[in-house]
Amino acid sequence: MTGFTQQRPIPDNLIPDLNGVNAFTTDKVASWIVGQYSPWAAERAAALGAKVWDPPVLKAARDAQRHTPELRTLDRLGNEVHDVDFHPAYHELMALGFGSGVHSLAWTADQPGAHSARAVLSYLWNQIDGSTACPLGMAYASIPVLRSQPELAPWAEAIAAEGYDPADVPIAGKSAGTIGYFMTEKHGGSDLRANVTVARPVNRRGPGETYLLNGHKWFASVPMADAYLTVAQTEGGVSCLLVPRRRPGGELNGIKINRLKDKLGNRANASSEIEYHDAHAVLVSEEGKGVRTILSSAEYTRLDFAVGSAGLMRAALSQGLHYNDRRTAFGARLSQLPIQAPVLADLALEWAGAAHLGFRVARAEDHGDDVAEGLVSRLLTPVAKFWNCRRVSSVTEEVIQSIGGNAYIEEHPCPRYYREAPLNAIWEGTSNMMVMDVGRVLTREPKAIEPVLDEIRPVAAEHPLLAAVVAEVEELVTAPEDTARYLVTRLALGVQAALLVRHAPTVVADAFVASRLGSGWGPGYGTLRGHDFEAIIDYARLG
Repeated sequence: MTGFTQQRPIPDNLIPDLNGVNAFTTDKVASWIVGQYSPWAAERAAALGAKVWDPPVLKAARDAQRHTPELRTLDRLGNEVHDVDFHPAYHELMALGFGSGVHSLAWTADQPGAHSARAVLSYLWNQIDGSTACPLGMAYASIPVLRSQPELAPWAEAIAAEGYDPADVPIAGKSAGTIGYFMTEKHGGSDLRANVTVARPVNRRGPGETYLLNGHKWFASVPMADAYLTVAQTEGGVSCLLVPRRRPGGELNGIKINRLKDKLGNRANASSEIEYHDAHAVLVSEEGKGVRTILSSAEYTRLDFAVGSAGLMRAALSQGLHYNDRRTAFGARLSQLPIQAPVLADLALEWAGAAHLGFRVARAEDHGDDVAEGLVSRLLTPVAKFWNCRRVSSVTEEVIQSIGGNAYIEEHPCPRYYREAPLNAIWEGTSNMMVMDVGRVLTREPKAIEPVLDEIRPVAAEHPLLAAVVAEVEELVTAPEDTARYLVTRLALGVQAALLVRHAPTVVADAFVASRLGSGWGPGYGTLRGHDFEAIIDYARLG
């Protein structure tokens, strides 16, 4: 007789890890976007897609989060070094991301659809790791700012390079560079005009001239970057400056790292509190135009968070479907159970809407010279950032429930997703800031709503619920400040619905329109009624 303490056979109902699947070629939305708008990037996207569920990459993402960065302000002899030590897994991820062109493809590829291709890479990267998505996204946003000023051309070239060089030396001695954004101060937060850090010219005033910085920054991400874009008060007002970490001779550039933030998530990324002490900086653009310069950059970081949130939804959903399609209970797969199928179908609709919305904004960037597309970008960037980043937390939480206790264990990827999700709605402008930005656009450029509604109207002619949204938005935009969040919500849902009607299977589009725009859907997931759940879920399956 077998002893009670003896190892027993492992049941067949235990689910192995999700591995060995290409997250690009099997993703019906991402592969369609590249095939439609940037087919030249298919091979590159497939190469990165092969890494998303690769066991060594998954291990690196987990290790980088578990072994967090450590600050060293002094070396063994007491010299100030203000260095941050990272686990090797962090450098491994940075090398993969920067080497894949996630940060720069939009600016380096002389091909149509470059922003769409780069958005797909970012979507894939956010399925790998959110912490390194931060320096990748900041590099993406900084390149046009750096290219706009001739004196900064060497920096633009270094940041755009496809490669990663972690050496802490002056930029002239490196094969590639990284960049951070040092904006907010402890008393002002998102109100950059309230900043008290000051910059005074060494000799002459003006773009490209050297200034000395004194002050602090309360959220300084990627302090080990080679340079930082920052804002400070000058004689002409709030201005944007580029601050190298090291001076040409190799010495530290008057920057002291006081401490690293102990964050809820995004833990592999070293967010810090810093001080400037006569730090040498180069003025970017004219004095007094710092907020405008940074906002031109924020257009891209906000797009990146909208796309990244869709990628994070995709990662969680992939885990949920992998588990529910293989685990059985009560004689059936979990994904077929009447109580579970509507939940998974609902999550699939949420991901499909978010992905199409994020990629639509990227397509607007591909045609930035077109007046109508420029307005679409200006309006839909904060809309997509608001909506996708608000929804991703609920998606990751529901996926954990759909898997159960196994997804609440740190060895599973889902806890990383869950901690990462809320940050997307905070960085680069909170939800309220996005709503305020939409209001500003509609106040200053009332015609911005027209190309967006023009895109919805032909579809609305066939869908009464969508037609009602158009009529409602037309009325709401006359006084956006009175119904701000409601307006942005309805606009986001209307655009998502129109995109799905055009580009997704009818069963998916009809379910989205009926649930998100109709009255028969509850606030939580799993309240879908009367739809083909299996067909909706199949649209989201990898394969």
